Amino acid sequence: MQTGAPSFDRYLGIDYSGASAPTSALKGLRAYRAGRNDPPEEVLPASGARRYWTRRGLAEWLLSCLQEPVRTLVGIDHGFSFPLQYFRKYELAQDWSVFLDDFQCHWPTDGDDVCVEFIRDGLLGRGAERTGSARWRRVTEERAGGAKSVFHFDVPGSVAKSTHAGLPWLRFLRRQLGESVHFWPFDGWTVPPGRSAIAEVYPSLWKQAWPAEERTADQHDAYCVAAWLRQADATGRLDGFLNPELKAPERATAGVEGWILGVS
Repeated sequence: MQTGAPSFDRYLGIDYSGASAPTSALKGLRAYRAGRNDPPEEVLPASGARRYWTRRGLAEWLLSCLQEPVRTLVGIDHGFSFPLQYFRKYELAQDWSVFLDDFQCHWPTDGDDVCVEFIRDGLLGRGAERTGSARWRRVTEERAGGAKSVFHFDVPGSVAKSTHAGLPWLRFLRRQLGESVHFWPFDGWTVPPGRSAIAEVYPSLWKQAWPAEERTADQHDAYCVAAWLRQADATGRLDGFLNPELKAPERATAGVEGWILGVS
């Protein structure tokens, strides 16, 4: 039930892809945009650009959107952080900004010609110094049911490659936008009024709620993210999902590992 005015005016759903390099046009990288009164529609690269998004192009588009004076909620479907075991193994400060800097130093997957596989194979970067186990799962992944570990590569439904490709672009956005955008929940579980926000999502939670129609699987995932964000905000349920009922130790852990919006 609606309990007040929606917190946001625009909703962006991103279905991510970790394939190829950041400058490669990827059919699996999709973006949908919805408004308070407008259903989701696909957003394609600007006229004259490539037919499909590149990771670099998408990051630059998100940056331009989030610099506008429009309250925007962005949902991106890759992991935003790693399990606590990772932080302990490498004796990292449990601080998300420190984590992003350290990760990008070892996995520079925002380089123009850098593929995740190049780093996994030891051809570039220092990935061997920052690896994890496919058995490690974040608390939010365990709660989400079918969500796989951010280190579980080379299996159907894996988010490992997209996570390792996408983390440096979150760092890019954070460095460019500063405190003007709220990265949930690392900047706190409550999004300040009037501020835009970026959150991790898991489309499998919602994609059965809307018919796919003629959309591809990637398009439908992005569509459902934008549709659900819009619906949750309009019906007053979003605030509850932004502040899930967690015990104090779980909330502290999630402040480091991140949390999937919509998981309770």
